[in-house]
Amino acid sequence: QLHHIRAQWHRGNLPGNDSWQPPMVGGDPDSKVDKIKADLDKFVKELEKAKSPAEIEQLERKVAQQKAWLTDQVDAARFGYVEKSFGNRTISAMEELIRWRLFDRTGAGLMGELGSHQLDAATIFCTALRNDGKKAHPLTVHAVGGRHIFPADRDAEDHVYCTYEFPGPEYSEKFDLGYRQSGGLKGVPSYEQDPNKKIVVTYSSINGNGYGGYGEIVMGTKGTLVLEKEQEVMLYAKSDTSAAAGVKAAGSGYALDTQASGGASSPVSKAAAAAGPVSRGYTEEIEHWAYCIRNNSKENRPRCYPEVAMADAIIALTTNVALKKAAEGGPGYVKFQESWFDVNSDDTPDGSSVAEEMQRLKEFQIPT
Repeated sequence: QLHHIRAQWHRGNLPGNDSWQPPMVGGDPDSKVDKIKADLDKFVKELEKAKSPAEIEQLERKVAQQKAWLTDQVDAARFGYVEKSFGNRTISAMEELIRWRLFDRTGAGLMGELGSHQLDAATIFCTALRNDGKKAHPLTVHAVGGRHIFPADRDAEDHVYCTYEFPGPEYSEKFDLGYRQSGGLKGVPSYEQDPNKKIVVTYSSINGNGYGGYGEIVMGTKGTLVLEKEQEVMLYAKSDTSAAAGVKAAGSGYALDTQASGGASSPVSKAAAAAGPVSRGYTEEIEHWAYCIRNNSKENRPRCYPEVAMADAIIALTTNVALKKAAEGGPGYVKFQESWFDVNSDDTPDGSSVAEEMQRLKEFQIPT
């Protein structure tokens, strides 16, 4: 019985080395150093001394990239980016374009960039246990966060902590829960039958030393599944990390085999390691997308079709609403409404107007 998922995305991102703050063409307004020009000079010198073909090819690409950056002049204001005051400094339209992730007007912060992926992964597990085939939607979110490390040069938080409640699925009487219920009861009612039956998902997104990386820990009553960086999967019997578990055929499906032996050096692990680098699925996703285009039908569609993608975006953006409430001194709590997930409904978690946004899209023209 799935009862808890712990997800996280921790990044090694600190002031002075911020991947969300790429260098500006002509130098950063707050620095006397032109990083793009400095890197170009460094790569040119390294290229002159390079010996191996591989090193030469790599440095040639770096030099070409830096030169392209230096000639990348565009009037960002013509494309809708704006100059604005932020703290004690002015953010140019060009800076808003290049560092778009930092600002509410152009980005959605940690939840939009990172949290959307982790919550999508969590909902995949919650959805897999449902019998109705519908994507699981959260019931509530509690969230807090803030700019705990970085200076006042951005809207985006650098720390976010969230707790979500998802509806628990129904388990049949034949399902092996891994524990005995009092009174000889078998099976587990769904959340709709018993409001106490929930799955709690916690998520943290932290910019700091990067410890922990990203992944999910999925806890069930019979075992624990640990997924790290989309590449490593470890399955344990309950909480014992020294007791490996496996998967065995059970009827028309599969069940946890807690009698499996061996740990990280088990034959299965060795076979997986010998097979070479683990695919994280990106190539396969693009291949399947191309297949769906070539074989256009309702049955052939990407796993992340529009309704699924919209639901993930709604979870992330609703969390931002909760974060804003907490930042204003109120409770960082939002109760999700099913109408938000309905593609035919104009209800929104932040009160924004769908009609106004659609009108803006109709009026927008790309400058020529």
